[in-house]
Amino acid sequence: MTQSAIDRVAKLSCFKNPTEIEPLGGGITNINLTVRDGTQKFVVRLGDDIPEHGILRWNELALARAAQALNVSPDVVHHEPGVLVLQFIEAKTFGEADVCDTANLPRIIELIRKTHRNIGDHLTSPILTFWPYQVIRTYAARLKIDDSSHINILSQLIEQAVILEIATGRVGLVIGHNDLLAANILDDGKRLFLIDWEYGGFNSPLFDLAGLAGNNGLSEQQERAMLEQYFEAPAEDQWRPYQAMKCASLMREALWSMTSEIHSKLDFDYANYTAENLTRLQNALSDFRNS
Repeated sequence: MTQSAIDRVAKLSCFKNPTEIEPLGGGITNINLTVRDGTQKFVVRLGDDIPEHGILRWNELALARAAQALNVSPDVVHHEPGVLVLQFIEAKTFGEADVCDTANLPRIIELIRKTHRNIGDHLTSPILTFWPYQVIRTYAARLKIDDSSHINILSQLIEQAVILEIATGRVGLVIGHNDLLAANILDDGKRLFLIDWEYGGFNSPLFDLAGLAGNNGLSEQQERAMLEQYFEAPAEDQWRPYQAMKCASLMREALWSMTSEIHSKLDFDYANYTAENLTRLQNALSDFRNS
């Protein structure tokens, strides 16, 4: 798979003399490579539409271009079916400890707020909606059809999702990133960037905030400070809907991983990732019940 990907990148029309084509680690949905062309370096993302995950590349492209215009994401250099070429940024890829760092977290929250408030000004085409509770229901329905090894817990997850959706209540819509894993945040030493827009779309702002917290293990104190900074209001105003959305974020991530166990051809331990997210989900559900 790696050699065929390298061969494909070498033939892309956007490059004059591609060299040093190498796999880029970290991706768990696409094949990512770096390539030099003259004095410049690029990232090439290879991936077609992924119906089981609701990934449509035209949507990713529209959001990547808008994020570029907002100056929160790398420049889009080239695209064609199954290919997205981005300018390489000399930057640190965050890990969970970096997200939790008290020096970084306020910067990340400000980046999220800037994106939510302003990315829509730069869109030139319609985009998708990403409603996590419908995503959860869709995953569960497909996993039953696919005879997933996790089929015995799906009904319980759906029952929990119904309760969570009611607790979330009415929401205001923003254009969210919807996949705030640490690895999707870059720091070039001066500013932060968001990468990988394949799940982007209209959503509640609470989903990105909850995803940031749930995926990176923020403490309750950090979560409350995050809500106060983002909303400029007491954290208690959003606490229960936020807790519900945090559970939804982790449930969706677990179901994503269950689906990837069946369909993905990438070399990644999805079974272990499923187990990690189910553990995080159970902890979050316990906090939600006590909130």
